[in-house]
Amino acid sequence: MGSSGTVSGLITARQAGLVACQRCGQVHRQDVQICKRCDGPLRSRDAESLQKVWAWLIAGMIAYVPANLYPMLRTSTLVERSESTIIGGVVELIEYGSFGVAFIVFAASVMIPIGKFVAIMYLAISVQRHSESNRHGRHKAYEVVEFIGRWSMIDVFVVAILSALVQLDTIATINPGIAAVSFALSVIFTMLAAQSFDSRLIWDVDRTTA
Repeated sequence: MGSSGTVSGLITARQAGLVACQRCGQVHRQDVQICKRCDGPLRSRDAESLQKVWAWLIAGMIAYVPANLYPMLRTSTLVERSESTIIGGVVELIEYGSFGVAFIVFAASVMIPIGKFVAIMYLAISVQRHSESNRHGRHKAYEVVEFIGRWSMIDVFVVAILSALVQLDTIATINPGIAAVSFALSVIFTMLAAQSFDSRLIWDVDRTTA
């Protein structure tokens, strides 16, 4: 390993004067501004990446607060009307003995969103501080955050399905609460934060010479 942190004899595409299109992967010289294959804009790095990451992430965290404070589901029957928050729904499932479903809901609604917040914050802060430690681990963390993003809407899907199926006029109805909208917005904002993060910034510290 040399003082620059790169493996001896290997150089990055940027050091070789090349840039890859983020849409189709076509490689061009750095002086080319438009991709020859898909006509997409070419740039070696997204200079505003971290600003966009923090903006979307903060918006997602703000939206996540009412998603937990307000009801996710409103149930009305002939004899009673009840409202359930995310945590309240998990507790009710546990009381009914549905431990597996309760764990899935808790993981999808609490553990995964909070884990994504922490992971994105960690990636953004480590890039800002030009951290050299565990670069491969951070890149893997970024890939995991992107992968699980598509499964983060499970609560909203369940509420939508229940609302569509359980509509028995005056006998029983189920409607989504305001928390469903807040939770959906939080998931969308977090996904945008992950997509705005330029993972190539993780490796830029390799170019720093001692």
